[in-house]
Amino acid sequence: MAVRLEAEGCPADVGHAAYRIVQEALTNARRHAPGAPAVVDIGPAAGALRVVVRNGPPALPAPRPEPGGGQGLLGLHARAASLGGTLTAAATPDGGFQVEATLPVRGPA
Repeated sequence: MAVRLEAEGCPADVGHAAYRIVQEALTNARRHAPGAPAVVDIGPAAGALRVVVRNGPPALPAPRPEPGGGQGLLGLHARAASLGGTLTAAATPDGGFQVEATLPVRGPA
């Protein structure tokens, strides 16, 4: 796994949200794409903190999904929105998956 973290001076609530986004995205990658390489990239982006977690296609067959799951990404969308940010999650052309969030680090103008 490759990681880049550049979040110095980030407000605590934004840092916590970024942590939870990375945690959930990596949990999902492990669950749905066993053995896939993952990249975590966190850094500044025009008054915001940009968080990207991307995994490649599964290296091993994924186990059957457990019943009842599926709320993690919805919670992350809500967490990002509560800070005035955005979150997208989608399959990538190579068969992997990417979660990307933009979380504002400044108050409203």
